[in-house]
Amino acid sequence: MKERLSTTVQQLKPSGIRRFFDLAASMDNVISLGVGEPDFVTSWAVREASILSLERGYTSYTANAGLLELRFEIMKYMKRNFNVSYDYKDDIIVTVGGSQALDITMRALINPEDEIIVVEPNFVSYSPLISLAGGVPVAIETTAETEFKLQPRQIEEVITSNTKALLLCSPNNPTGSSLSKEELQAIADIVIKHDLLVITDEIYAELTYDEEFTSIASLEGMKERTIIISGFSKGFAMTGWRLGYICAPTEIAKAMLKIHQYTMMCAPTMAQYGAIEALQNGQHDVEEMRKSYRRRRNYMVKSLNQIGLECHSPGGAFYVFPSIKKTGLSSEEFAEQLLLEERVAVVPGNVFGKGGEGHIRCSYASSMESLEESIKRISRFVENKL
Repeated sequence: MKERLSTTVQQLKPSGIRRFFDLAASMDNVISLGVGEPDFVTSWAVREASILSLERGYTSYTANAGLLELRFEIMKYMKRNFNVSYDYKDDIIVTVGGSQALDITMRALINPEDEIIVVEPNFVSYSPLISLAGGVPVAIETTAETEFKLQPRQIEEVITSNTKALLLCSPNNPTGSSLSKEELQAIADIVIKHDLLVITDEIYAELTYDEEFTSIASLEGMKERTIIISGFSKGFAMTGWRLGYICAPTEIAKAMLKIHQYTMMCAPTMAQYGAIEALQNGQHDVEEMRKSYRRRRNYMVKSLNQIGLECHSPGGAFYVFPSIKKTGLSSEEFAEQLLLEERVAVVPGNVFGKGGEGHIRCSYASSMESLEESIKRISRFVENKL
């Protein structure tokens, strides 16, 4: 049967994260720092709004692009928080999570052999989704020396006649690095110079700690060439609700909507009603989560550096990305041995691209008690390896 399968799919590698999750799930007394989701429960007000929609019998399909009321709230939210204006009727699509938003973005934009620049380390689905759409991912490796921040000159070094777009994620998964307004402006200048599009994954926009988040779409000349991917999973602790959204120039949004219509129809109705409540009244909950994550970040960065694993202080998201090079182990060796010997699950950095080798991703979306115990175990493990 193998010869009947798509050659593109056959060439895709399975997610490198999943193997460690499966191994950890088969073991007892494991502290997981691997899961990329909040440890907070979705706020009661959001859950109640969703329950109320069920009680009222709102169980039919919505418009393909999502409830008009929800798109109106997204429009207001983007203007209020990020200073970007969109038409809620034509420029916004509600999707089944940020992952589906990324998928239909790639399929709407890419012609065969189009090149999309990706910044490594990056989320594991970026390059596979580009390949599935018939495009070519072109990687730029960032390093710990620049806190894993993209340097503008790196973009010009890889641009060819086939380059169509740059894919950004800030704050970044897995490194937590967050680009400032000034850093984004330098990138925008290169993008405009070479007439590129930007796909910006802003799923962690609500979770920045040292300075206000800036969307590259808010910079002069960028809205008309930028597709924003975002959602409710991270900032509003709604991962299982599978609800995301796209904000894009009208013609691009219309193209994406065609794909969305044929492949997904619409996002879950009850989740959309919950999201309306989140946008209207959930900012206090977001702020409380953000404060908690900031405290945990500070603890993890300080502790990892104290035990000899060099780690920059990430500006956002809920990950730290310490170097484990001093141990002499590869990322996969470190992660596997740490799990087997000390029952702490982390993600090896190489699954996020070549630039991640020599590092591990640790999520601090866990209780302080779990983080403190994990540091004790990691410290003991590192001492035995040095």
